[in-house]
Amino acid sequence: MARLRNSVGISGGYKERPGDGETLLRSGLSLRHMRMIVALDDHGRVSAAAQVMNISQPAASRMISEMEAVLEVKLCERLPRGITLTPYGKALARRARSILLEMREVDREISELKAGKGGSVFLGAVTAPAIELAVPAIREIRRIYPRIEITMQVETSNVLARELIATRHDFIIARIPDDLNPRLFESRVIGVEKACLIVRRGHPLAKGEAVRLEETAAYDWVFQSGGSPLRQAMESNFLNRNIALPDRILNTSSLLLTLVMVAQSDAIAPVSIQVAKFIQNPDGLAGAIDVVQTEFDIEVRPYSLITVKNRVLSPAAKMLHDFILREVG
Repeated sequence: MARLRNSVGISGGYKERPGDGETLLRSGLSLRHMRMIVALDDHGRVSAAAQVMNISQPAASRMISEMEAVLEVKLCERLPRGITLTPYGKALARRARSILLEMREVDREISELKAGKGGSVFLGAVTAPAIELAVPAIREIRRIYPRIEITMQVETSNVLARELIATRHDFIIARIPDDLNPRLFESRVIGVEKACLIVRRGHPLAKGEAVRLEETAAYDWVFQSGGSPLRQAMESNFLNRNIALPDRILNTSSLLLTLVMVAQSDAIAPVSIQVAKFIQNPDGLAGAIDVVQTEFDIEVRPYSLITVKNRVLSPAAKMLHDFILREVG
């Protein structure tokens, strides 16, 4: 007590002191102290608070003295029958209730995490497996464990891999970019993506017969960024056939903008077959979009389930990760 008084220039008695916002963090107050001040506020008697805490009345009095010494304020006033909290005591009791409630919530959350029934999962996926694998898996996991909070980002592999390294994702379904060291990751190939060309309904190329690649060059195109596997696959088709690459291009990673451009113009866009099926399916968007029949195939590099090497997944993230693995066999 003498050390505390000297450090703040107190010669005797209780005195308020200015705080830096971290005084209590360094003070030594414990959860037992929090429980004690709440018990005093609830019952108004030291003996009753001691009974709640399952300690003796002298021990309860010592705990009150400890708190008052740490805070350097008087927390309660003795009355002929019981005690009453001072304004300082009431302030501490009010905050202590919130702290104890949060601790109970932490206890519940950790218990659910241990059982894999709660927590948060941050997932990234490229478009095709997002539709074909991630969404069905999320739907099933949420049905079984509705308290799990899942956040999914649909982006290119270049973006997702860097987000994964930056710990903003637990795992991703994508491809390891060529400019990143593959030794940073644990990956397992889980699918092959095939693509097709989409146009608006009534487009000149939506004629119900196979279209040659050179017939498409005169139209506007909507592509993903230059490094995306889908764009590389499409450009390889042009180059392998000695056909000039389209020069009227809109670059975007947004599927929504891609669909808007296709629906409202004569633009052509390569998308995964899964996306095209969802667009045309009555259970999906049922949009006014047609798939162009082509005499060539568009095959994209396989995608993988990817984690950072030696990074442990949370129980909730591991549950979703393993569920997707089981779904792909």
